[in-house]
Amino acid sequence: MIVNICFGTRDLARAGAFYDKLFAEAGAARTGETERSIYYGSAGQGAGFAVTLPFDGNPATNGNGTMATLGVADRPTVDRMHAAALANGGTCEGAPGERANGFYVAYWRDPDGNKMNAVAMG
Repeated sequence: MIVNICFGTRDLARAGAFYDKLFAEAGAARTGETERSIYYGSAGQGAGFAVTLPFDGNPATNGNGTMATLGVADRPTVDRMHAAALANGGTCEGAPGERANGFYVAYWRDPDGNKMNAVAMG
């Protein structure tokens, strides 16, 4: 089973500032950090999230076709997370709206180019 999802970054301080604001919109926060990584989560939730400087010292890259999906409580949370992503250096990959199966989804990339989305199901 998945324990967490981890994205690489080229700038840990910039990534931390981005994810602090993004995850605050979903009621999550930092749960720990080291000199190379920052960890996020929320009480009673499943998989967590981490952002890290790559262990091998090479530049972080993002995967084409790779994406992390964040389940959230409701449509307003999707809207707030998308807005927070764009306001803090992210780029739009799909505005908030209803998609297949009645899912309400928004897509963005973080400042390192990693793709994410938030979904309110049902």
